[in-house]
Amino acid sequence: MSLIAVAALAAALQTAPAGIHRYEALTLSPDGSRTSTFELVNGSSHPVVTIRNAQGAIVATSDPCATCHYGDAAWSPDGRALAVVAADDKAGMQSVYVVEGGNVRLLATLKGTLDAVRWSSDGKSIAVLAVENPHKLVGATQAGAKQVGEIGIAEGIDEQRIAVVPAAGGALKMVSPGDTWVYEYDWTPDGQGFVATAAKGDGDNNWWTARLESFTLSGESRVIAAPDMQMNYPRMSPDGKIVYIIGGLMSDFPISGGDVFAVPFNGGKPINLTPGYKGTFTSLVSTRGGLLASLVTGGEVGLAHVDIRGVTPLSHAEISMSAGDARFAADASGKTMAAVEESFDAAAHIVRGPLSAPVAITHDNDALKPEYVAKSVAWSNEGFTVQGWLMGPKTEPGKTYPMVTIVHGGPSSAVTARFTTGGTAVDLVKAGYFVFQPNPRGSYGQGEAFVLSNRRDFGGGDLRDILTGIDAVEKIAPVDDKRLGIMGHSYGGLMTMWTVTHSQRFKAAVAGAGIANWSSYYGENGIDQWMIPFFGASFYDDPAIYDKLSPIRYIKDAHTPTFIYVGERDVECPAAQSLEFWHGLKAMGVPVSLVVYEGEGHGIRAPEHARDVTTRTVGWFDKYLK
Repeated sequence: MSLIAVAALAAALQTAPAGIHRYEALTLSPDGSRTSTFELVNGSSHPVVTIRNAQGAIVATSDPCATCHYGDAAWSPDGRALAVVAADDKAGMQSVYVVEGGNVRLLATLKGTLDAVRWSSDGKSIAVLAVENPHKLVGATQAGAKQVGEIGIAEGIDEQRIAVVPAAGGALKMVSPGDTWVYEYDWTPDGQGFVATAAKGDGDNNWWTARLESFTLSGESRVIAAPDMQMNYPRMSPDGKIVYIIGGLMSDFPISGGDVFAVPFNGGKPINLTPGYKGTFTSLVSTRGGLLASLVTGGEVGLAHVDIRGVTPLSHAEISMSAGDARFAADASGKTMAAVEESFDAAAHIVRGPLSAPVAITHDNDALKPEYVAKSVAWSNEGFTVQGWLMGPKTEPGKTYPMVTIVHGGPSSAVTARFTTGGTAVDLVKAGYFVFQPNPRGSYGQGEAFVLSNRRDFGGGDLRDILTGIDAVEKIAPVDDKRLGIMGHSYGGLMTMWTVTHSQRFKAAVAGAGIANWSSYYGENGIDQWMIPFFGASFYDDPAIYDKLSPIRYIKDAHTPTFIYVGERDVECPAAQSLEFWHGLKAMGVPVSLVVYEGEGHGIRAPEHARDVTTRTVGWFDKYLK
C-alpha cells in the first residue's frame, strides 16, 4: 500500500527544479569504465542520455527521441552499445533504441508500454517487459481504468509479457504465456530462457501470490518454487544452477525488502542465506565475483556480499542509493560499483569505485545546501530498537516549536536519508515546524522479525513505537508537546485515521489515501490479495480482525481536526474510504475537510495537485498548531 517512490520512468516526466541536476536510471558498463544516466539540468523537462567515464567526465550524449522521456537502459555484454527504452506519451508508443558510438537506431516499437530492457549473454537478443494496448498505466499506484460496463472480463485485463527482439533488428516476439503477468525477470546464462516472478490474472492484484517460474524462448514454462512469501529481484548465478531472490513480507510492488534466498534452478525449497540478520535486503546484483546486495540497517544504507556462509558487510552510511536495475550497479566482475547517492546534507551525485569505498565523480549539485537540519533518532520500545529521522529549522534559544509526525506508507518500507528541496516536509520546516519521520515496527531496517511484528496489529505496536519516538524527540529537541500534528499517505493515511480515533495527543491531522473501514475496503480495492499476508486470512474467512482494526469503529473517540485527500481513481485505497471517514468525523462534529483529486490514482502525480496538497496541508497545521 505504500506510495511508490518515483521511478525513472515517472521522474523523467517531471520538471527538474531550477539549479538541480538530476541523474536517473544509472547503469554501469560491464567493464566498469562508464556510466549511463538520463539527466535533467536546471529546470529542463526533457532528459538526455549521458555517458560518463570513470572520472565522471561526459564522453557522449544522445537524444534518440526528442518528444520522449526515457525509462530504462542496459549495456550490451561487450559494452559497445546501450539499449534505451523511450516513451512517447502523446502517441501512446514506446520504443527500444540502440545507441552505439555516434549511431542511434530504432530497434522495436509497441503501442503500449515497455520496461526492464535486458541483453542476452551472447549479445544477440534483447528482452523487455511489454504490455500491448494497456487499459491503464502499469502499476497499482497508477490511476485505475474507468469502472464502467461489465467488470472483470478477460478483455479488460492487461498482460505484461517477456518479449524478445534480435539485437540486429527484427520483429518483437512475445515469449511468456499470454495469461501470465511477469513482474521481474532475468536471462538464464545460456541465453535460452528466463527466470521470473509471475502470476496469473490481474497484474495489479496478484503480485502477492506470484511464483518463481522459468520460461524458455520456445514457449515452455514451469514453476521453480511457490513459497508463502513475496519475492523480488530474481537473479541467476553465473553457472545457471541457482536463482537468488529477496523474500519476505512486502506491501507494494516493486518496493522490496526481506532476507536473501537461494533456490535451485531445477526446483526446490528456497534456502534462507540471511536468517536473523538485523537488517533488510533491498536489491540484488549477481556477478562473477559473487552475489551483491543493498541493504538498510537502522538508518543506514549500504552494500554486502551474500553467500551460503552468510553476510559480509561492505559499506554503510546515512544515505540513499539508486540505479536503474537495482539500488546500485556493479560491473561483471563484482569489483566496481556505481550509484546515484544522496543524503540529507548532500544533493544527488554519482559515486563509482570499489564496493567498500566509492567516490563522488560528479559535482553538479555540490553548491546546494539543505534548508533544514536533520539527524537520526534511535529509541527502544517493548524489546525493539526503533529508528527515525528528525528534520527541523535552526532554533532560537528559549523557543519551542510545533512538530508534525509523518508516517510513511507500506507498512513494509522505510524512510532513508534523502536531500529534499521541496514538498510537504521541507515546507513545514520553512514554516517553523519540526518534522519527525519514524520507522516503527513493520518497517524495513531492523530485520524480518521487525517487519513481521505488526501483522494483524495495524495501529497497535507501531503506534506505540511512534508515540515513544515522539517522547524521545522531545528529550533532545525544543518541541511543544501541546502542538503536535500527525499525517501520512496510504498506510500512513490509515495510521493517521487510527491515531485520531485512539489518541488525543495530536491537535491536527492530515490523512492521505487512507483506509477507514477494512471490511468495506476488502470489496472496494483492486489489490485485495495484499491483505492475506498481513491479516492471515481474507475478510470472508476472518471478519473479526478486519473489524477490530478499522478506525471507523472508534469514530466517536475522534476529536482531532483532520484534512483528508485522495485520488479519484485510486486502485489501492479507493476514494470511498476517505469519504467514509470524512462522513464519520462530520457526524461527530469534528472539523474536517476532504478533497478528491480528479483523475489521480494512489500517487498524486499532477504538479498542480501535488502543490495543492502541500499548500492545504501546511495551511491546516498552521490553523490548528500555531
